[in-house]
Amino acid sequence: MSKKKELLNRPVQHIDIAQHNVVPLVDAMQQMAYSSRDLARAAGIYEMMLRDTECGVILCLAGSLISAGLQKVVVDLVRNNMVDAIVSTGANIVDQDFFEALGFRHYIADDEYKYGGGDAELRELMIDRIYDTFIDEEELRICDETTEKIANSLPTRPHSSREFIREMGAYLVREGRTPAKGNPDSIVLACYEKNVPIFCPAFSDCSAGFGLVAHQHARQGKPMLSIDSAKDFYELTQLKIQNPTTGLLMVGGGVPKNFAQDIVVAADILGVEASMHKYAIQITVADARDGALSGSTLKEASSWGKVDLTYEQMVFAEATIAFPLITGYAFHKQAHAARKGKNFAQVLEPVNA
Repeated sequence: MSKKKELLNRPVQHIDIAQHNVVPLVDAMQQMAYSSRDLARAAGIYEMMLRDTECGVILCLAGSLISAGLQKVVVDLVRNNMVDAIVSTGANIVDQDFFEALGFRHYIADDEYKYGGGDAELRELMIDRIYDTFIDEEELRICDETTEKIANSLPTRPHSSREFIREMGAYLVREGRTPAKGNPDSIVLACYEKNVPIFCPAFSDCSAGFGLVAHQHARQGKPMLSIDSAKDFYELTQLKIQNPTTGLLMVGGGVPKNFAQDIVVAADILGVEASMHKYAIQITVADARDGALSGSTLKEASSWGKVDLTYEQMVFAEATIAFPLITGYAFHKQAHAARKGKNFAQVLEPVNA
């Protein structure tokens, strides 16, 4: 066995919230303190968010989450109408979810590697490290090339990231990368089939960026496809205008958090008096004291007119621990039983006409 195969031999397993009823555990946390009680309150708010069938639920994803084993959690939220739109970093959607949809995997790294030992060796083997997980750079290049192929097939005009990611879903269907064909499910595919739009406002900062760079380089002086982040913002704002009651479930912070919060202000700029996000939860390990957005509190967001203070909760915990507990709680409480898909992606199509 080659050294590379020896290192890439233990795939990360995606946790299945349907298999673990965490309701008694989270209920018990209500009588504890610190982050446990915060987490329990957040789980209760997410339950309320889902039982409010008027609410459009926006899931924000930042940080390396899919590589860490959270893919199936998000897929199950989408498949069960527990999420109506997603705002994410490009890495989660392309480098990690779409990458796995193409048939590749992320792998567990031994402790000797996760603390920085052996990175020079990994570079020689074309293995990329995300803390304690590995990804095969040679397989990632195939993902880059696939996004270039998709770009080459589309009209040479500005696209929102949502439009491009929708075409990624269509590509998976055409190529048979679906559960019906014996392949694993994926976020991109589930959202494509459920009409849940995915926005990546910094879309070029991921594997798709390499594919788009290659696409534009090959077309110098000729018409080419581009990604229009303002169109992303406009489309997401339209969802807020058309569905005034909204809730945010945010994992991490950064660009996805700000992008989703700002649609309230954007609606106001367009002359529509939109209500603040009625519900908001953020899972983060970031600190508020450096002024960065990832650690800024939801109460601070209220000062900007973005988030209502009645049902908001910060959970200062690491996502792979807190996210399955919060979502699993709502799942097993059947909070989504009366919800139907809002088909937000379909709603947006007139915007592009």
